[in-house]
Amino acid sequence: MKKMNLRSIGLAVALGLGSIAMVGCTTTPKGAEASGPTARAAMERDVDATLSRLYSTVPGTREMVQRSAGVLVFPSVVGGSFVVGAEYGKGALREGGTTTGYYSTTAGSIGFQAGGQSKAVVYVFNTGEALQKFKASNGWTAGADATVAVGKIGANGSVDTETMKQAVSSFILTNVGLEAGASVGAAKVTRISL
Repeated sequence: MKKMNLRSIGLAVALGLGSIAMVGCTTTPKGAEASGPTARAAMERDVDATLSRLYSTVPGTREMVQRSAGVLVFPSVVGGSFVVGAEYGKGALREGGTTTGYYSTTAGSIGFQAGGQSKAVVYVFNTGEALQKFKASNGWTAGADATVAVGKIGANGSVDTETMKQAVSSFILTNVGLEAGASVGAAKVTRISL
């Protein structure tokens, strides 16, 4: 009984300290919470920059995106954790090079972890059926509502052919490049207004 109380108290203290530490952490630039035309224009610039970075990091992805039914780009998914982790980001869905909607992504985790990070997440809808299922959903969860293949680089240094055959593929870009083998787990994606 006494051991259980000490564990509960320790967990509560850890969560409290983690919450206090995370309050001061932000990567949101001043004015990033704008809405309307300003927010949409900023999002378009960020999506363009993320796609350019993907194309230069993973050869073959430009052609993959051009052949796809659509691409969902989250330029900045920010996460922080101290025992309990959370991630959040906003992005845009493009079909045929034109933005057709804005979305948010959220994910959570529990376990031994501490720190924060920012990454870009790109979902490529390789089939029209996968894209239509995504658009018809009321809150889509990667892994639950669709199998999302992790984008891989083949022996030739370009995106591999198996990645291009999947209904939905994902790529995660960090500050150092493509995050190899990283999955999007149970990220929930919901349509929003900007």
